[in-house]
Amino acid sequence: MKALTYHGRHDIRYDDVPDAAVTNPTDAVVRVTSAGICGSDLHIYGGHPFSPELGYTPGHECVGVVVETGGQVTRFKPGDRVLVPASVGCAQCRSCAAGFTARCERAKSSMELCYGVSPQLQGSQAQALAVPCADVNLVRLPESISDEAALVLTDNAPTAWYGCRRARIQPGETVLVVGLGPVGLMAAQSAFAMGAARVLGTDLVPERRAFAATLGVEPVEGEDVRAAIREMTGGRGPDAVVEAVGSDATIELALKAVRQAGRVSVIGVSQNKAFPFHMGLAQIKELEFAIGLCSVHYELPPLIALTQAGRIKPEAVVSHHFALSEGPAAYELFAGRADGVRKIVLDPTR
Repeated sequence: MKALTYHGRHDIRYDDVPDAAVTNPTDAVVRVTSAGICGSDLHIYGGHPFSPELGYTPGHECVGVVVETGGQVTRFKPGDRVLVPASVGCAQCRSCAAGFTARCERAKSSMELCYGVSPQLQGSQAQALAVPCADVNLVRLPESISDEAALVLTDNAPTAWYGCRRARIQPGETVLVVGLGPVGLMAAQSAFAMGAARVLGTDLVPERRAFAATLGVEPVEGEDVRAAIREMTGGRGPDAVVEAVGSDATIELALKAVRQAGRVSVIGVSQNKAFPFHMGLAQIKELEFAIGLCSVHYELPPLIALTQAGRIKPEAVVSHHFALSEGPAAYELFAGRADGVRKIVLDPTR
């Protein structure tokens, strides 16, 4: 079958790879109809992978149709249209049974908890994907939810919802979202759905700020972002900040911008093992700080309901479609933040 493969910094290739296959009786194979490129994939593309191996297929976002199941799979059958959550559960431990797959007690390493970050679980940017423990790691899709919306629900929307939930957003509050890529845009929608009165948004890319404004976000403009935030909040600062980038600068902005006794929730992926966390600032401001990885399975039920009700629109963040064979060009576009890119959908059927 055809798939994208990772061979080093800025080196994504469209290759022939072994067919996805059922190797355990609890597995299933999904024919991928839509796959996504996530901001986390850009860490790998930029030469900061989560694993030293090369040649594996990246990607952890996809929607598709079940084409084969192992003998012990009972909840799904060939022909079922499914969403594949980015996080992977074992189906046996207490954490996974409760939906907290990112806390799996049986996983020997983080490489087992997500597709496409190492050869241990080949990724979804392919014509087909092998899904372990399929009864737990597949979600049947309602016909009313489009492939575009479902693709965002595999990771971006749950991560955003998780970040807002851990920021404990309350009705009537002012929320700042740092980073207006797909996760940040979904964080803004989530904050509104949780009752935020105002959502401010900051991003270095003017086109992203402009698009966020169409969703009701108040863009933070000007060179001095902190000063602009203070002015927009009457000198007080936002009640909560959701950080969706993961860089040192943006995490620091979140910590400094939030009001006294405010809450900061970091969902951007940081690979800095020595982040200079300002303990004195946090203590003086009496801050709450949350950081973590999303368990998609746990966050999905309210998001599916909100999508069906039209309260959130995950598909709104999609901006570009490419054939899977155009994957290298899609990565280059996404990494360069060009052409108003927000969310890219790869189509393996083209």
